[in-house]
Amino acid sequence: MRVLTGLQPSGKLHLGNYFSAIKKILDYQSTEDLFLFIANLHALTTFRSKEELKDFTIECAIDLLALGVDPKKSVFWVQSDVPEVTELTWYLSQSITVSQLQLAHSFKDKVAKGFVPGAGLFTYPVLMASDILLFSAEKVPVGKDQKQHLEFARDIAERFNAQFGPALTIPEPDIDENTATVPGVDGAKMSKSYKNTIDFFGTEKEIKKKVMSIVSDSRAVEEPKDPETSVIFQIHSLFLSADEKSAQIEKYKKGGSGYGDLKKDLLDSILGHFAPYRAKREELTQNIDYVHQVLKEGKEKAKAVAQKKIEDIRKILGIYPF
Repeated sequence: MRVLTGLQPSGKLHLGNYFSAIKKILDYQSTEDLFLFIANLHALTTFRSKEELKDFTIECAIDLLALGVDPKKSVFWVQSDVPEVTELTWYLSQSITVSQLQLAHSFKDKVAKGFVPGAGLFTYPVLMASDILLFSAEKVPVGKDQKQHLEFARDIAERFNAQFGPALTIPEPDIDENTATVPGVDGAKMSKSYKNTIDFFGTEKEIKKKVMSIVSDSRAVEEPKDPETSVIFQIHSLFLSADEKSAQIEKYKKGGSGYGDLKKDLLDSILGHFAPYRAKREELTQNIDYVHQVLKEGKEKAKAVAQKKIEDIRKILGIYPF
């Protein structure tokens, strides 16, 4: 089964990326036909720095390879290297209404957070649909917050197919209902947009600073703590086995541990878990030519699929050359 997903290069990867998407991606590449791209076009909706976009794109590639993405088992490329996706976006924009796009939760949430919306942010779901439909993805892993965008892609494909025939594969969402939303240091959803992330490839000093800034209440050291409402525990539990989780819950409830101690426990788990990946990443930063070669080969594989699909769509629409 063809599975497709993408990650924005809008900053260093963080724990939210890892637990909500990357772990599943690594499982998929061993069992399915995985298409994985770095969504640098999507990233344009949140920043405009040429230097940042260039640097973050290659850094994202290094991060994913360090975490275990295998270009021999997947198609791995940079979104903008396959411009057919933007052409398809225009075609598909005729198959969704303005009123539908106005209902997008992500758009409304960002506006409520103070973002000044451009047309790109408004039409973001159409570009996402193009990412999916251009490569005939059958399954798309999405978080609960992205489920609506996947529904838009399905609606667009169904409307297009109803008008022109069965040209587009209807994607199925893969939503793990057991995957909790990873909280950021402020307790809101961890997101680069909200600047509340814990970036596991940062320096140890940077990681420690972020962990120590996690919100907590004013309970004294000797007082029991509530793990269910603790942001520290919500993050830490993602690293723990069932037995380790039970032991940590007991530590919270019996009192005698301050929030500084509990944050130190979390810090140790983060550094221990990511130690081998951090070492691999250091190797890759010394071999950038290899990273560029991986992306070049991925571009060629992705482009071969995209060109065939876009030629079919052009013929269906009567776009010259026929």
